[in-house]
Amino acid sequence: MGTMEGMNGADAAAGALGEFLRSRRARLTPEDAGIRSYGARRVPGLRREELAQLAGVSATYYTRLEQGQSGNASEAVIDAIARALNLEEDERTHLHDLARPVRTKRRRPARPDAARAGTVRLINAMAEVPAVVMGRRSEILAWNRLGHALLAGHHDFDAPSRPLERPNLTRMLFLDAHTRELYTRWDEEAARAVASLRLIAGRYRDDRELAELVGELTLKSDDFASLWAGHPVHNCLSGVKQFHHPEVGDLELGFEVLHLPDDAGHRILTYTSIPGSPSDAALRLLAGHPWATTTPQEPISASRNAASSKTRADLP
Repeated sequence: MGTMEGMNGADAAAGALGEFLRSRRARLTPEDAGIRSYGARRVPGLRREELAQLAGVSATYYTRLEQGQSGNASEAVIDAIARALNLEEDERTHLHDLARPVRTKRRRPARPDAARAGTVRLINAMAEVPAVVMGRRSEILAWNRLGHALLAGHHDFDAPSRPLERPNLTRMLFLDAHTRELYTRWDEEAARAVASLRLIAGRYRDDRELAELVGELTLKSDDFASLWAGHPVHNCLSGVKQFHHPEVGDLELGFEVLHLPDDAGHRILTYTSIPGSPSDAALRLLAGHPWATTTPQEPISASRNAASSKTRADLP
């Protein structure tokens, strides 16, 4: 299934690159590519030699690339293959990520990730907007009261501050019955989550915890395994989601994903409603629920980060 689990970085990268190229070659017909087809085809899509001809590379070289035996393709070659495959922008970015050699470095003991104290204060100040801070693996690093009430009221509010108990939005989506019932269009949400995770997995190919998450979901969820095998790729930054909340009923909310300007992969996920709409009324009702009215507390991890930053700043 291409879970990356149990493989070293180079093998996983080569496998993912080959899977992606084969999946995109299979969806491109000779008619789409503007070439004449001869004879019956045993599998859908273009043949390797046809794709190689369109890209202007040798069939032997392309075959080695697809089989993971050539890990130093130039950007010009990757661009030519992307054009031949008619890739969209997110897919092109993903292809370049997969084709880039994995940097081998000495592995250090992983430290638990944490949201910055300022980021936590920011989402707590957005009292009327459900907001969540996510790590690169879609784990919840922090949320404000309304974000918690909307997405996971059945979880402890302070769970994000305890690394071993942190909820993970993708894991919840596929393995948690409450979360599955929350999304009116669960199939759409699941496809969006997997496409986003695929993009992130290509960007952070040496992330062992990310590989373990993919492996776990592949083993425990047939739905996830089926979607993952299709190798969807999409950078989901905004859109509309439909919810059926157990406390306030149906909501249609717009969402925005804001990437923080650092290399940690942290994102802020926010939800908004159209003023005066039934969803706006439902969101206001949810804001008055006991789940969402307790005075917010900074997660322990964020407070420690703030103290650590202050200590560093005071050093000469």
